[in-house]
Formats: sequence, structure tokens, C-alpha cells
Amino acid sequence: MTSLFPVNKEKETSTEIEKGGSIMSRPQTPEPTLNGQEDTPVGSPDDVADGIQHSHRMLSFSDALLSIIATVMILPVTHTEISPEQEFDKSVQRLLATRIAVYLMTFLIVTVAWAAHTRLFQVVGKIDDTLALLNLACMMTITFLPFTFSLMVTFPEVPLGIFLFCMCVIAIGVVQALIVLYAFHFPHLLSPQIERSAHRRLYRQHILGIIMRGPALCLAAAGFSLFFYPASYLLMATVIFLPYVSKAAGWCRAHLMGPREPPAHSMEVFTFDLHEPLSKERVEAFSDGVYAIVATLLILDICEDNVPDAKDVKEKFQGSLVAALGESGPHFLAYFGSFATVGLLWFAHHSLFLHIRRATQPMGLLNTLSLAFVGGLPLAYQQTSAFAQQPRDELESVRVSCAIIFLASIFQFAIWTTALLREGDTLQPSARFGGREHAFMFAKLALYPCASLLAFACTCVLSSFSTAIFHAMQIAVPFTFLLLRLLVRLALASLRALRGLVGPVIAQPAPGAADEAQSPLLPAPC
Repeated sequence: MTSLFPVNKEKETSTEIEKGGSIMSRPQTPEPTLNGQEDTPVGSPDDVADGIQHSHRMLSFSDALLSIIATVMILPVTHTEISPEQEFDKSVQRLLATRIAVYLMTFLIVTVAWAAHTRLFQVVGKIDDTLALLNLACMMTITFLPFTFSLMVTFPEVPLGIFLFCMCVIAIGVVQALIVLYAFHFPHLLSPQIERSAHRRLYRQHILGIIMRGPALCLAAAGFSLFFYPASYLLMATVIFLPYVSKAAGWCRAHLMGPREPPAHSMEVFTFDLHEPLSKERVEAFSDGVYAIVATLLILDICEDNVPDAKDVKEKFQGSLVAALGESGPHFLAYFGSFATVGLLWFAHHSLFLHIRRATQPMGLLNTLSLAFVGGLPLAYQQTSAFAQQPRDELESVRVSCAIIFLASIFQFAIWTTALLREGDTLQPSARFGGREHAFMFAKLALYPCASLLAFACTCVLSSFSTAIFHAMQIAVPFTFLLLRLLVRLALASLRALRGLVGPVIAQPAPGAADEAQSPLLPAPC
């Protein structure tokens, strides 16, 4: 794991600090732990007596709440009302596409707030009652975001929803700025490296400048919402991609104009980039929260919509609860298929991060995009569960569901592909190109993109069988997962046999080197 406070490459040979005209060696600091804090004893007697605590439990609570808020953003989209007599025409498609686009934007903004919050409490090492209350105020403001999002998707051309959403983001930034100011006013609450530094004022200004960039853009978006709302959406989208644009601009400037000259005096260099990749453990925890909540939303829809009314059971089904539940059969079939999809995508994500040693910035962005489409799986469930009520719209519903599954899984595959570009830093040796698990990971992560793309293509040719094709995919993929390692072994054995038939004969290795001569692509035994 890399340090939270990396030294600038232009000055990484500078290990001294000027102080009072004398040169002092910079103290070496331990490697940060999961939260970017030093591995110091938690809850020493003096700290407890002063009401000071470490922030691990508060961060866990905040991460859980933020993952819930990010995921429930999909509910206004899934509850888009389409009457049974209304066809899935261009107006409905445009409405659904607009709501999905707004959902993706707001989901990504919430993940930006999560990353900022986590980075902030890598700087703030300990908390007291005041900081705990400020964090609760920040969480309360974040929990209001789904309501403002509901206003945005219901009244996309009315400025009030956009204005309230921007005001919430501004309030979140203001509370985070108050947390920074309070922590720097009481330096014993800061992480030990900053607490010991002679440049705390510079650090505070740097952190505040980065924290307030997003709220400043949202303030401009709130102003534009009053007379030209498309500009508001553009500015809010800029909040997500500004760090990547600024980093690309810095890279271009460095290559065109050369590196900047280092300052005349030597000093510590502190990096507080809200969009640098977080620790692998915290990314896994947030991702697990999203997957768990998506799976929970599926059963909540079943509980809400498919529990028969006692009066209807008595009057329409002569008191037979089995007959009443049988009418909801397509909903249960769609639920089991959707849950299997969520579970297997989580399993693929788990396997992927099992082989990842460190997440780079592009991998973090790709993981966020994958989670955004995973959050859209309840919409896929709503589309596929409506087959019985709206059979004429089956083709469009199947294609929407295939597209969501494809995008959720292809970004997972892109994470692994990106990791291969820097495999020495990012991947365990077994998953690197030519490693024993490489072929198996390739097959596991490519399974859902290939299956959903194949189902989508088949519906273009056999549109009248679109429902059967989709259900066949949902049934076939779990069984393929169970047999995947065996299938990969057979495929690799076939390739080796084919290569042996057409390729030159290679000299046999020495008897003692049999293990080393084994093909590096052969998967590890189960």
C-alpha cells in the first residue's frame, strides 16, 4: 500500500525541512493502515478521559450509509409508471433514458462525496464529540439527496429539484470544511504526520481548496438552474470528471513545457487528492455494501408488490393462496434470475479483488462505473417482471436488461484489463499474464459480458423468442460458473494439443524440472 502522503517526484530526494535557520531531518513515519492512519494503540486512557476516540467505527457507519444512499437513487427510475395500455414508444424510451442518465450522474456524485469523506478522515485521525456531531450533520445532508433526485427525475425541466440538489452538495462541502477547520484548530485530532508538521497552515489551505471545488461548481449550477438548466447538468457532471481533466491537463503541460522548477527552499510535499484510489479494503467494503443493498431492494419489491390482498384471495381465488401466488409466478422467476445475476457479479468482483494488490486511479473510476450499473439491476428486474402484464414490450425490456448487465460486467472486465497494464504493481503473480489463474480470471470476468451480448444479438434475429432467450441466459450462466474451471482446463488442454500438432517439437525438459515446464496458463487445481 502506498503512503497517503507521497513526496513529489521532482522533490523526492529532499528529506530535510528548514526550521529556524537550521536543517532538521524529516522523521520517518510508519506506513498508514486501512484508514490511512498510523497503527497506534486505539483508545488510550488519556484520550478516553478527554472524550477523544479513533474514527474507525464512525467511518464504517458513514460508509454503510453512503452506499445505501448511492444505491437507492435507482428507486425513482424503477418506479417509472408505464400504464399497461401504453406502448414502449420513443417518448417512453426518452423518458427512461433521461432518468437513467440523471441517476448515473447523481450516483457518481455520491461516490465522489464518499471518496472525499474517506480522504478527509485519513487526515483527521481522531474524533471528539464536536467532530462526531459535525459528521452526523454531513450524513443528514447526504440522506436528503434521494429526495432531491426524485424531484429532478419527476420534474426534469423545473429548476427547484436541481437547485435543492446543488444546495445539498454545497451544504456537504461546508460541513466538511468546518470539520477541517475544527481539526486543524485542535492539532491533536489530526493524523500524527500532519500534527508533527511545521506546515499545517499550508496543508489546511490546500485541503480546503480541494474540498470546496465541487460545491463551487454546484453553486454555479444552482444559479444556471434558474434560467438555463442544461448548463446546470453540465456543471454537475464536471464535478465528477474535473480531477481527471485537471490531471490530464497537468500531464500535457509537463510534457509540453517540461517539469516545474522546485522551490528555492526545501519543504514537505503533501498530496490530498480526493480522487486518488482509496485502499483496496475500503473499496471492497463500499462495493460489498452496494451489492448487498441491490440484492435487498429486489426482495423489497417482491414483498411490496406480490403479497396477495386477503380480500382478493377470498373473492377472486376462492380462498386459495396457492392460486393467488401462482399469478405472480413471472415476478418470482424474474426475482430469482435477478438475484443470481447480482450474486454472480459480486462473486466475480470478489475474485477480481482477491488477485488485486493495489487499486490505481483508473481502476477506481472503472469500479465506480461498474457499481453504478449494478445499482441499475433493480430496473432490469422491474422490466423483466412485467412480461406478463405487457407482453408486447418484452423485446424492449429484454434489451434494456441485457444492456444493464453488459455494462455492469464489462466495467469489471475493464478493471482487470487495466490492472494487467501495470500488473507488477497491481496484481498478484498468479493472475498476471501467463500466470496460473490468468486464463480462469479471463473466463470468469468475460462470462457475463459475452452472455448478455449474445442474448442481445439473438433477440435481434429471433425477436419473437426474446423472453425465452433471456431466461435461458439467466439459467445457463450460473451452471456455467459451476463448470467454468473444468471448461477452462479442457479449453487449455485442447489448445496445447492443437499447438503440439502444428508447432515444432520442443526438447523435453529434465525430469526434475517437470513442475517448471508446466504450461503457465494451466489453472490451479480446485
